Amino acid sequence: QVQLVESGGGLVQAGGSLRLSCAASGSFFSIDSMGWYRQAPGKQRELVAGIGSSGTTNYADSVKGRFTISRDNAKNTVYLQMNSLKPEDTAVYYCSLGIRSTRTGVTRVYWGKGMQVTVSS
Repeated sequence: QVQLVESGGGLVQAGGSLRLSCAASGSFFSIDSMGWYRQAPGKQRELVAGIGSSGTTNYADSVKGRFTISRDNAKNTVYLQMNSLKPEDTAVYYCSLGIRSTRTGVTRVYWGKGMQVTVSS
């Protein structure tokens, strides 16, 4: 059984920083893609940043230059360093991992439970 544990969310003033983490545990073959999504009240969930197994990254235009996604394969963990935070970054943040099964070889997407990030002005 695969489990994702998120940490690092909270309340921060505009201009501040937070670092989100998402660690996967359980039995699996590998983690392919890793990403962070967010959902603000009344809005659809959107991709914030993604990182592939080779380390290739992509970002939403709204966070480019401020957020950095990284991964530690030895720890099965993905991070999101968020700097220069703005009130419009306020949302529930979710990690999403594409995890390949040892038994079937099929990759399935797993989601974290979500963390509130609130940026005050």
